[in-house]
Amino acid sequence: MSVLLPNMADFDTIYELEEEEEEEESEPEPVVRSQELPRPRDAPDPVAVRGAGHITVFGLSNKFDTEFPSVLTGKVAPEEFKTSISRVNACLRKNLPVNVKWLLCGCLCCCCTLGCSLWPVVCLNKRTRRSIQKLLEWENNRLYHKLGLHWKLSKRKCETSNMMEYVILIEFLPKYPIFRPD
Repeated sequence: MSVLLPNMADFDTIYELEEEEEEEESEPEPVVRSQELPRPRDAPDPVAVRGAGHITVFGLSNKFDTEFPSVLTGKVAPEEFKTSISRVNACLRKNLPVNVKWLLCGCLCCCCTLGCSLWPVVCLNKRTRRSIQKLLEWENNRLYHKLGLHWKLSKRKCETSNMMEYVILIEFLPKYPIFRPD
């Protein structure tokens, strides 16, 4: 395939010469790869950090467990893990008491307002989830993507009941061989 650039006005335009006939006659060679790129299924299972608090509002617990999972040994320092979880817990500590107060007021007035008094709690809970997600994205960009980890807030089914809860999922990013040619 040849590329022809006639003048500077057409610099961004790429023209192809007529070589399509030759390409159609020759059979394409099958591509054989000795090693496939690692897929996300080759990575270990994600680690779930569950809520450890006593109060849960719409699936979001008032704090997460700061105990260091043994699966992360050698991937991240225990101090960094504890600092990240502490930041999430501080965000929850700041926002969740307001959510609980609005939930109590909403439950008291629920019959009179036909359920509309619960909307502030739903909106505040959504705002709390978004602030935690932004915090986790900041942590990912700051540290964890460099270490091959990805933290995210995810909704999971509780182990003990059919209720849903929010957990922090720590996923392992696959490593791609950068020295292997295309």
